This record gives sequence, structure tokens and C-alpha cells, in this order.
Amino acid sequence: MKTLELLITRAWQSNSPMLTTLAPLSVLYGVVGRVRKSLYDNDKLSKYHAPIPVIIIGNITVGGSGKTPLIIALVKYLQSKGISVGVISRGYGRQMSEPALVKADSTPKDAGDEPCLIVGQTGVAMAVGANRREAIELLIQHHPDLQLILSDDGLQHYALHRDVEWIVVDGVRGFGNEKLFPQGFLREPLSRLDGASVIYHDARTHLYDDTAMTMHLVPSTPIPLLGGDKSLPPQQVYAVSGIGYPDRFFQTLADLGFDVVKKPFGDHHDFSLSDLAEFTDLPIIITAKDAIKIRELTKHSSHAIFDNVWILPVQAVLSDGVYGEMDRVLGELDIGN
Repeated sequence: MKTLELLITRAWQSNSPMLTTLAPLSVLYGVVGRVRKSLYDNDKLSKYHAPIPVIIIGNITVGGSGKTPLIIALVKYLQSKGISVGVISRGYGRQMSEPALVKADSTPKDAGDEPCLIVGQTGVAMAVGANRREAIELLIQHHPDLQLILSDDGLQHYALHRDVEWIVVDGVRGFGNEKLFPQGFLREPLSRLDGASVIYHDARTHLYDDTAMTMHLVPSTPIPLLGGDKSLPPQQVYAVSGIGYPDRFFQTLADLGFDVVKKPFGDHHDFSLSDLAEFTDLPIIITAKDAIKIRELTKHSSHAIFDNVWILPVQAVLSDGVYGEMDRVLGELDIGN
């Protein structure tokens, strides 16, 4: 399955002619999506209304768009304003079916890699579950003082009423061939952006006006997976990734001066020791998200390979437009006044 995912991803990136053979599936996908959305929009299917406001942070494309570092930055901003915020997520890749709270000692198998990263960097109250209603109810049960919930993804989860939708768009990657999945990487047609609040993930901030909602990621110096104060100067490295859009990671390392040997795995890849054991001749650099899973491997093995694994930390830098819109939304929802 992961091999097929990588093949399709590479076909999207190269706009391969083979994608035309997937057009019938894209048509079917689009029809099902439109019908499903219409049923919720016209109250033919019921929506769950949470007792406190919900902001959806999602996208209309398959693969990474930068939602996780964005949510981390937004949570920190809300916390700095004294607002009691919680986060929910599907918790992709977790092995449990029932909803669960994400704690500081949760593992990717308990909660998923991205929720572990979010809680590890913010300490936010968070719950995961495929059923968003159950996740919200569990979260509020244990944190009754919450004023606001951010939903990590869930833009297409129309069974959940949302007070606000923010859609993240990768300004560099764009929309490829602008076709729906699987012929392209759109989850919904581009018309879905009409009238929406869009955050553009793009370091080329000069392309946007001063009021635009933009974000970009700023990397720090790679740090050792096992801790310590060692440094890694620019050199040839293996860039190992299990994220939705690894090219951004590879390019960031290249911009930092590293000679990158690309080693992409599928999104949310469940790393094993054998995935890394062959890369012994060069340092390995991984993302902070992948570090959540790879660090778990160190608890069950003392293999020397881990001494040569480095994490590339990144931080989302948000424009004044993002903070201004969040303040406007808080006022509209009467939160923090």
C-alpha cells in the first residue's frame, strides 16, 4: 500500500500521463463528495454542535500542507492570551478505536504522531478519535473550562458543525493538475476556497499584501535524536521522511547547505529499525514529526545508528494577518473579552 502511495505521489509531482487513466475514479470521487456535502448542507444528515466554538484547520489537498506547526503556533498564541483552548484530531495511525486523551507520555500507537508532537510542544488539552463528537465530549468531560476547540483537519468531516473554517494552501506546491483524487491531489474542487479564510503556506511573503494570512517555516540547527550538545555542520546526509510532502523538507535542508540524499517513505510511515539500518555511512536527518516514532525505537534497541540521527526542528512564523483574523474571530465568538 505504501509503495502504491509513493508511486501515485510521484505521478502527481511529475504530472505523469498515466494519471488520465484514473479520471473515472476522480469523477466518482467528486460525485460522492458533492452528494455527501449536500446532504449535510441541506440537513438531510444531522450535524453535531459542540457546546463551545470549534475552528477547523484543514486543507483541500492530500498530503502535508503545514497544519501541524500552524496549530502549534496558534495554540501558543491563544495560551498567551489566557484562553483555555483544546485540540481534537483523528489521530491517524493510532491502533485504538475508541477516543482517547493525548498525554505527555502518549505514544504514536496510542494517539498518532502529530498529536504527540502538538501536546509535546504545547501541553494543550487534546483528544483523538475518528468520531469527532466522541473526541470533543471526552475532552470537555476532562476539561470543562475549555473556551475553544481547534480541530486538526476534519474539513471534510461534515458531521461536525464548525463555527469557523481556516483552509491551509501550500503556495509553492499549488494544486498540481487541479484534478480531484486520485487523478490529482485535491480532496475537494477549488471552488471550495470561495469565501473561505485561507492561510497561504509560502516563504515568499513579498508575493502577498500586508493583510494576507500567510505562514512559513523557519528551521533551527539540527539537534541529536538522543540529546546532547553536538552540532552537525552542512555535509552530505540522508534525509529520511515519512511526511505528506517531503520535497519541502528536502529543499529546506538544501537551503541550509546540506547535500541531500533523499529517502522518502509514505506519509505517517511506521518506522522500523530496518528502515534506518542501511543508512550507516552518512548522518541521517529526520523531521520532528518522524522523530516521535523513531524515538520510540530507541526504547527497544540500542543500535548505534541512533547516534547518527538528527532532528530538524521548525517553527511556524505567522503573518500579522493571521493573528489579526484570530483576534477578530475571538471577538465575534465572544471569547476572552
